[in-house]
Amino acid sequence: MDLSNYKGFVDLFEKWNRSINLSAASTRGEIGSHVEDCLHVVPHLRGASTVLDVGSGGGFPVVIAALALPETRFVSLEPVHKKQAFLKTAARELGLPNLEARAERIEDHERRDYDVAMSRATFDLKDWLAMGLERVRPGGLVLGFEAQTRTDLENVERDPYTLDGKPRAIVIARR
Repeated sequence: MDLSNYKGFVDLFEKWNRSINLSAASTRGEIGSHVEDCLHVVPHLRGASTVLDVGSGGGFPVVIAALALPETRFVSLEPVHKKQAFLKTAARELGLPNLEARAERIEDHERRDYDVAMSRATFDLKDWLAMGLERVRPGGLVLGFEAQTRTDLENVERDPYTLDGKPRAIVIARR
């Protein structure tokens, strides 16, 4: 997979990660693996006008998706102020007027009409799907990342893929 379009993000992430610990990913290879993982969500966002990303941390997947889909408006919720500061810097330095980074918890976010809500490794997947369904409009999608197949999820679709030789999937719930 060609990650050259994301070099600016990888450089910025690497710089900030050294001082504020955005993620355990510390090598360019590990960061690149996170970028590649996040690119699997992009096809599910095509055609959406508004996307909510909860627990955006170091920008995975929201910055990657905002770079890939400049016509889509992204709202990022990250309650940790230093991580939210990184997201605001990334939006500014990478020229992403379609990314709004908020220092806000999901419980305090009142908007409930997104086309898509997504989260990666922030909550238990089953809990996230329930929370996300409360944030999207009727017909909207909730997306989560699955590292190990869960048997306790109902009414979901899976888009499986392999990352670093391991099976993964985007889990999709529809409202």
